[in-house]
Amino acid sequence: MEKENSMIVFEDKKIRRIWHNNEWHFVALDIIGALTDSINPSDYLKKLRKRDVSLNEGWGQFVTPLKIETQGGLQSLNCVNTENAFRIIQSIPSKKAEPFKRWLAKVGHDRIKEIEDPELAQERMKELYEQKGYSKSWIDKRIRGIAVRQDLTDEWKKRGVENQSDFAILTSEISKATFGMTPSEYKEFKGLKKQNLRDHMNDLELIFTMLGEASTAQIERVDDPKTFSEHITASQKGGIVAKTARVKLEETTREKVASKENYLDEPEKEKRKRLGNKI
Repeated sequence: MEKENSMIVFEDKKIRRIWHNNEWHFVALDIIGALTDSINPSDYLKKLRKRDVSLNEGWGQFVTPLKIETQGGLQSLNCVNTENAFRIIQSIPSKKAEPFKRWLAKVGHDRIKEIEDPELAQERMKELYEQKGYSKSWIDKRIRGIAVRQDLTDEWKKRGVENQSDFAILTSEISKATFGMTPSEYKEFKGLKKQNLRDHMNDLELIFTMLGEASTAQIERVDDPKTFSEHITASQKGGIVAKTARVKLEETTREKVASKENYLDEPEKEKRKRLGNKI
């Protein structure tokens, strides 16, 4: 769902954003593109800064370079919070300025409400997945998996694990122990590229992913690892718990849990109906 949160739309124009320092930051060039319909927002911005001296002089204070997901991977792009987005808008002669201001204010307001009441964020997440063609049963498991994942990352953070790269390494250990595949190998197995792996898992795959991560979180609490190598060991132990359950189920049903199925060409809800829940 992170990917969904990182992109919003204003009048068919995509605006990339990221949550930073307890507020939304928007890609400055995307704002330019949405308000001007310019085919070259970067060139438009250069001319805008030449024309508006105060904007140009204060540019370093207005923008914050942040890592944003692009087609070429993570890149550092100039982003602005809501207040500084208004400052840029003031310099653009556009009929869309006022509607954009109202839209921008609502985006920020909705996020604050979601922080105060997390159930609102869950409801929005459910709506997004429903719009993408997922069944209620799948959505319930996916959202539960997000909560389990958050619990695990909280345990890691309590014990000094903070870098995303470290999270990725530990997650990879859980996945490899659970399914015999790292997340990247699992994506290749399913024929995925940049798509979110968990958005293409079936019910059982989601359940065993949750079991591996929930087990790891509990082991973290009990073992209280102090070094990164100890965190790796805890992650492997958690994955083995899930693997043991998976293997037992596979022996009983004579069917593999890991599936090559994905939802690239057919929505999960439709595929579920067609295959009679056997996905």
